[in-house]
Amino acid sequence: MNRSPRSNVRRLAFGRLISVTGGAAAYTALNFTIWHETHSPKMQALSLLLTFGVAGILGPFAGALGDRFDRRKVMIWSEAAAAVVFAAMAFAHEPIWLIALAFGSAMAEQPFFSSSRAAIPALVEREEDVSWANSLVTTGVHAGIAIGPVIGGLLVGTVGASAVFALNAATFIVSLLLTLTIRGRFKEATPHATDEHRGISAGLRFLVADRVLRRMSLAWLVFVMGMGMGMVADAALADHFGAGALGFGLLIACWGTGSVLGSLGGRWMTARTEPVWMVAGAAGIAVAALGVGFLPLFWLVLLSLLLMGTAEGFAIVAENGIMQRRTPDAVRSRTVAAFDAVLSFGLAIAYIVAAPVLRAVGPQAVYRIGGATALGAALILLPLARLRRDREIDGASPVDREALESLVELTAQPAAPPGLS
Repeated sequence: MNRSPRSNVRRLAFGRLISVTGGAAAYTALNFTIWHETHSPKMQALSLLLTFGVAGILGPFAGALGDRFDRRKVMIWSEAAAAVVFAAMAFAHEPIWLIALAFGSAMAEQPFFSSSRAAIPALVEREEDVSWANSLVTTGVHAGIAIGPVIGGLLVGTVGASAVFALNAATFIVSLLLTLTIRGRFKEATPHATDEHRGISAGLRFLVADRVLRRMSLAWLVFVMGMGMGMVADAALADHFGAGALGFGLLIACWGTGSVLGSLGGRWMTARTEPVWMVAGAAGIAVAALGVGFLPLFWLVLLSLLLMGTAEGFAIVAENGIMQRRTPDAVRSRTVAAFDAVLSFGLAIAYIVAAPVLRAVGPQAVYRIGGATALGAALILLPLARLRRDREIDGASPVDREALESLVELTAQPAAPPGLS
C-alpha cells in the first residue's frame, strides 16, 4: 500500500534524524578519542580524510548504484552495511583500527546519501513540494548533528567510545526499518537513460555541462578548502578555551542547532527564491566564521557557530533544490554523487593542509582563513541570484517558454566559472 507523499518524506526525515544522531555521536567519540590518544593533527586529519572525505573516492560508484538499481533497495543495503561496520568498531581500541573501520562505515553510507537525495522529487510527486521536502530531510539531518555530538561528548567521558559505536549501530538498524515502511516512488517515470547519460562519469559530465551547477561546484570547492580546516581545528579550539570533550561536542552541537533553524526556514523557499537564499547563506557563513576566528570568549564562539549553522541550513536546502530541479532523474543520483566528490576533493586538500597550518597559526586563525574562503564562495555564487528572473519561464506555454528562454540567454551574462566554459 502506497502512503501519502508527505508521509513518506516524514519517515525518511525521521530515519535520517535517528541515524545521523547516532553517527554524529560516533564521529564525535572517534575524533575526540583519536585526539586524546595521539594529540596528533596528522592523525586527526587522517580520520577526517577517510570519513568525511570518502565521497571523493567512492561517490561516482555510489551514485551509479542509485541510478542503476531501485533506490529504496540501495538505501536499505547501505544502512545494513553501515550498521555492521559500526558494530565492529565497538570492539576496536587502537586508533589505526578505529580509523580503518570508520573508513569502512563511510564507504557503506555513501550509496544512501546520493540515492536518498536523488529520490526527493519522485517521492513528493509535486514540484512545489521539493523545497518543503528538502527542508524537512535537512532538518532531520542537522537535528541529529546538533544532538549527536552532545550525546557523544557525554558518553565518551563516562561509558567510553565503544558504547557510542554500539549505540550508533542500533540507530542504523532503526533507520533501516523506517526505510522499509516507505512505499512511494523513488524514481520518476522517465525514459531509459540516453547515451549521454550512460556510464559512471555521466553525473560529472552533466555537472560540468550545466552552467549553474558548475558555478555552484566551483564556489563550494573554494568554500570547503578553507572551512574544512576548521573541522580539524575543532578539538584544538575546545582545548584552546579549556572546554574539554563536552566543549568539543558543544562546538558541533551549536552549529547543528543553527543548521536546524536554517533548514526549517528553508521550507518556505520556492524555486524562484532558492538562488537568493543560497548566496545569502554563503555570506552568513563567512561572517560567522570570522567571528569564531576573532572573538575572545567561548560562549561568543558558540553563538557564532549557531549563526554559521543557521546560514548553512538555508544554503543547503537551496542548493539541493536547485540541483534536483536542474537534473534529469536518470542521472540525478550520479550528479549528486559527482557534486559531493568535488567537495570531497576540496576537503581532502583542506585536511592535508590543516595539520601544518594549525600548528603554525592556531585554531582561531584557521577559522579566519575559513571565513575568507567562505566570502570568496559567496562572491562566486552572487551572479546566480539572477536565476530568480529565470523562474518566470515556469508556467508559460511551450512556445512562449522557448521564446522566453531565448530572451534570457541573450540578455544574461554567461555564468560559467573561469576554466570550465
